[in-house]
Amino acid sequence: MVQTILFDIDGVLLSEERYFDASALTVWELIHSEKYLGLGADQFKTTFNDEEIASIRDTVFINDQVLKFLKSKGLNANWDMIYLTFSFQLIQLLSQIKDKEQAKISEWLKNDIDRKTLLEINEVLSKYDINVQFDLFIPEFQQSKTKLFQFLNILAEKKLGVKTEIFSGKSVLWSICEHVSQEWYVGDEYVLSSTGRPSVQKGKKGFLTDEQTLASREEISGLFQDLTDAGLTIGIGTGRPELETVKPFEYLQWHKYFDPNRIVTADNVLLAEKEHQDCAPLAKPHPYTYIQALKGNQTSVASCLKEQLPLEHGDQILIVGDSFADLLAARKMGCQFAAVLTGLTGRKEFEEHRADFILDSVLDVKSIVFSMIR
Repeated sequence: MVQTILFDIDGVLLSEERYFDASALTVWELIHSEKYLGLGADQFKTTFNDEEIASIRDTVFINDQVLKFLKSKGLNANWDMIYLTFSFQLIQLLSQIKDKEQAKISEWLKNDIDRKTLLEINEVLSKYDINVQFDLFIPEFQQSKTKLFQFLNILAEKKLGVKTEIFSGKSVLWSICEHVSQEWYVGDEYVLSSTGRPSVQKGKKGFLTDEQTLASREEISGLFQDLTDAGLTIGIGTGRPELETVKPFEYLQWHKYFDPNRIVTADNVLLAEKEHQDCAPLAKPHPYTYIQALKGNQTSVASCLKEQLPLEHGDQILIVGDSFADLLAARKMGCQFAAVLTGLTGRKEFEEHRADFILDSVLDVKSIVFSMIR
């Protein structure tokens, strides 16, 4: 009998569309803005209308095929998707000047790539006629037989003739991608409180006030109320940062249904990774996010990481998610998994991987749970 329900947010309760928009805008900025690579700076600005955003996203992610491909590989974090997409383009761009700038490329790839390095690359790239090639991402990564980040190092050696490990983990360049993404999503007003760093490129309004729910606010509130009234424990395990979880939940008046100790965000995961670097990465599909939400934030990271899996009473826990990463985390925990079809992953994939339940809407959670407890 189910006693605890842990929800993902994006693609389950709130639409991922604005996150994907911000991700595309981030890659676009890193390539085109003079504060980064500066290719075709006239194509960059800090305010785009919805039509322009849609066009940029279609271009960067090839009509969302890149996003779907990465999701199918179990990747769940938008920051990782941004990093992979941009780093791949960086390698592609450098490959077009390799014959004339080999010494500089070798020097750039010796150490972490910071913004100073990107500006140096900007200056060199400006001397050449080169092309951004977004359409090559999927064909190249389909050949990967290793972890996605590690494959970037393989591509660097293959295309640039430089053996490096700088693309392997959450490097300085990864942090740059994360920060630009946060600028786009939370806007100038919240970026300092969100990241601890000021905006590099000001003028962004952000999307925090433009969240879209995947059922009406009232219907989802009713779901939470009914579940808690029935004595069930509910929690959140999300790849969103704390600000982007708390602010929308407060605005939508959903926060009152949750014990704050059972809301686990990307900020919790990043802190856990810093505390236990030997265990990183801990983002989904690693089960850490959901284990912490289950045990509560008052439980130490070490205790969560030592939890014996699969859980002894895993069948009493239902994880509700929209991605393959959520499903993998649930499987490792020995929990039941309800796949919601309001994200990018389709029914066929969930059927192939034998999700316990496949739902058209998060609202359907109520009927399956109550059928178990009555």
